[in-house]
Amino acid sequence: MTTDASTKTPVWAALTRITLGLIMLWAFIDKVFGLGFATVSGKSWLDGVSPTAGFLQHGASGPFTSLYNAIGGTLVVDWLFMLGLLLIGLALILGVAMRLACYSAALLFLLMWSAVLPPKNNPILDDHIVYLLVVLWLNSVNAGNTWGLGTWWQNTGLVKKLPFLK
Repeated sequence: MTTDASTKTPVWAALTRITLGLIMLWAFIDKVFGLGFATVSGKSWLDGVSPTAGFLQHGASGPFTSLYNAIGGTLVVDWLFMLGLLLIGLALILGVAMRLACYSAALLFLLMWSAVLPPKNNPILDDHIVYLLVVLWLNSVNAGNTWGLGTWWQNTGLVKKLPFLK
C-alpha cells in the first residue's frame, strides 16, 4: 500500500507547529517563574531578575557583542523578548496569526543566532537557524489550518480588516 506524502504533510506540520509553540511557551513560563530548568529558582522575572541581562551581557560573543551587551537587561528588550516568547508560543499552539508569528519567530531566532558567533559546534549553523527555517516552512504550508484555528482566524473580521494578522 502506498501513501501520498502530501496527505501527511499537514499532520506533520501541525505536530511541528504545536511542538515548537510549546517550546516557546515553556521558555516564557520558566523565565517568569524560575522553575529551576533553564532559569534557576529565585532568579525569575517575577523575582526582579532580567530575562535578558545574564546572557546578553555575559554570554554574547562575536561581532555583535558590544550591541548585545548594551541592550541586555533593558526594560524594552526584556518586555519584547518575553512578549515574543509568549505570543509566538500561543499563536503557534493555536494556529492563529501564523504569518506574523512565523516571521516574528524567524527574526527572534536570527537575533539569538547572531548573539553567539560563531556557534560552538559549527562555524555557521546551529539550532536557531534550523528553527528559523522550520517556522518559515510552517508559514508556507499553512500549518495553522490543521489541528488549529487558522481557517477560522483567517475568516474573522479583524483579519479581513488587518491582513497582516493572517
